[in-house]
Amino acid sequence: MTIAVTAASGSLGPLVIDELLARGVRPSQLVAVVRDLGRAEQMAAQGVTVRQGNYDNPPSLVAALEGVSRVLVISGTERGRRVVQHANAIDAARAAGVGLIAYTSVLRAGEATLNPLLEEHVGTERYLEASGVPFVMLRNGFYTENYVPQARRVLASGELLTSAGEGRTASASRRDFAAAAAAVLTTPGHEGQRYELAGGTGWTMHDLAEVIGRIGARQVHVRQVDAPSHLEALLGAGMAQPMAELTVAIDQAVRAGELDTKGGDLERLAGRATTPLEDGLRAAMA
Repeated sequence: MTIAVTAASGSLGPLVIDELLARGVRPSQLVAVVRDLGRAEQMAAQGVTVRQGNYDNPPSLVAALEGVSRVLVISGTERGRRVVQHANAIDAARAAGVGLIAYTSVLRAGEATLNPLLEEHVGTERYLEASGVPFVMLRNGFYTENYVPQARRVLASGELLTSAGEGRTASASRRDFAAAAAAVLTTPGHEGQRYELAGGTGWTMHDLAEVIGRIGARQVHVRQVDAPSHLEALLGAGMAQPMAELTVAIDQAVRAGELDTKGGDLERLAGRATTPLEDGLRAAMA
């Protein structure tokens, strides 16, 4: 069995490769599909086959997936283009005869309504379901590492501005999600599953402020505002409007409980407890 990981040189891909190797997959059984071959030298040094494949270049993806049994399609980062790019990867996998596609979607894609990241993931899920290729939806929650830029701003100002209310976020480290993906790619019985993957313990913005304060050894104040005031404050602080609007929209999804889950899928697949918020954030900021 040959396993491929697309977008393998990004933040998540190398961790998935590491987890697959740790599970006993031989380097010769792995294919890292990357846009830039120069960013995959470490994986090549491990004996992993590295092939060039670009989500915007379908023929390159077909060639990269030749002889592959299972593939993890890691979602792209270009908002507004992801459905087309992911469809290119799915079509290439089908053309190459891949037997299983695992896709990194977003938490609660089948029911949430406020998360601004939903639309493209839902569109991709529908396309994958209609492709005829056996699939697994890895509906990943938020990565704890995503909060590093915010944590640095908070430490500089001493204030955590939010409109999330008492909503909870069940984040986990990227390595936790990588472990779950590796389990799905190496064990049977996952076809057709939609796994809701999130950390074992949800946290509020007050919890986040306390953690940031401990990491930075300073007091952090939480300022709760409504959504319009939040947007106004972010724009006033110089944040670009698209990012400010995204930040506020995510806080509204958090307020509604769309980034929290108690299903336990992530810990069950990873085979361990997920990384606590403070441990994950501290490591990411080191």
